[in-house]
Amino acid sequence: MATATRVFCSRLSGVAVFDPNGDQIGKVRDVVVTLRLDDQPPRTLGLVVEIQQRRRIFLPIDRVNSMEADAILLGTGTLNLKRFEQRPRETLVLAELLDRRVTLLDGGAAVSVSDAAIEQARNRDWLLTRLAVREITGKRITRRGHVRQIDWNAVTGLSLSSADQGANSLLAVYEDMKAADVANALRELPEARRQQIAEALTDARLADVLEELPEEDQVEIIGRLQGARAADVLEAMDPDDAADLLAEFPAAERERLLALMEPDESRPVRQLMAYSEDTAGGLMTSEPVILPPDATIAEALARVRAPELSAALATQVYVVRPPVATPTGTFLGLVHIQRLLREPPSSLVSGVIDDELDPLTTGASLPQLTRYFATYNLVAAPVVDADNHLVGAVTVDDLLDSLLPEDWREDRE
Repeated sequence: MATATRVFCSRLSGVAVFDPNGDQIGKVRDVVVTLRLDDQPPRTLGLVVEIQQRRRIFLPIDRVNSMEADAILLGTGTLNLKRFEQRPRETLVLAELLDRRVTLLDGGAAVSVSDAAIEQARNRDWLLTRLAVREITGKRITRRGHVRQIDWNAVTGLSLSSADQGANSLLAVYEDMKAADVANALRELPEARRQQIAEALTDARLADVLEELPEEDQVEIIGRLQGARAADVLEAMDPDDAADLLAEFPAAERERLLALMEPDESRPVRQLMAYSEDTAGGLMTSEPVILPPDATIAEALARVRAPELSAALATQVYVVRPPVATPTGTFLGLVHIQRLLREPPSSLVSGVIDDELDPLTTGASLPQLTRYFATYNLVAAPVVDADNHLVGAVTVDDLLDSLLPEDWREDRE
């Protein structure tokens, strides 16, 4: 496979990296260059590659045998699995150059860097030779601005501080990434840049990303948002995740944020915070799929198809007497999705209820939860209060999160 003569770095994000045997070892997450003091173009040092357990390693560029927009093939040699640590004078193209405000030497117009291209010289060095820049309208960088390609040395200001950066181009790189991968990428950014990107994400996207971050990073990001914006993001989070996050704040700040939330959004969060975090009540979400007994199979299937519903919660529908908002009326039982798929759409859910499985109680401990899930091979389970009113559901991902060490999201050496 021939190596491309020029590759734009944003297109490398997420590209698979293969060893000489054709086995995939990871995916590209960034490109490392060094900005030189003379008139020579920045030299590409290597790639940041994400391997198993979301560990990011440094891959020297001379290990690359061929580079295409859809695959990177390595030559023979030993791979250093030490966690990547950025050194002084190293620049991450995607994290630190994209959206950089620079000035055109010809005319002095201000533009932003939307992409950068590297290409291989005759001596086999990979150099950053071209920039794609976007016009700035007024003081704002917009994604609709005209983009053109220029030589790398046709601008000044490549090494300015992150205060001169916008976020549009890096957001475009993150657009198709899973929330967990975006969370991992954010943790690798400088602190100021991380906060800048977090603030530029939509409420729903930031909520999804926060749920994948360690609690100390969640607290740092939410704590630096303006009060109203912080409340909006908390409202977009699952109530159980919002409750866990707010529990990390001092009481006064926690109450301030809760007061900024809409009452209908803060109510379930307050209810969840009343339970101990190592019980079913503390782990559950208060928003599973709940239906009255006279609902049809078609209604149930429509509810579990909701795109915002997690895979675990979509496996079960809980049937209760009115009211159907938690805490509900009397819990009648549950219906598994496999049963829903086998029944006529016009049938009622009351006719296919599984009432043989005893629900969990809010005070069930972690050992009890673990045995319960293992015994019945479940990925979600209903939780009721002392009066047999449904108050929520525990999912296996939340259970695992509580059983694993606090630093399980960290890269392991």
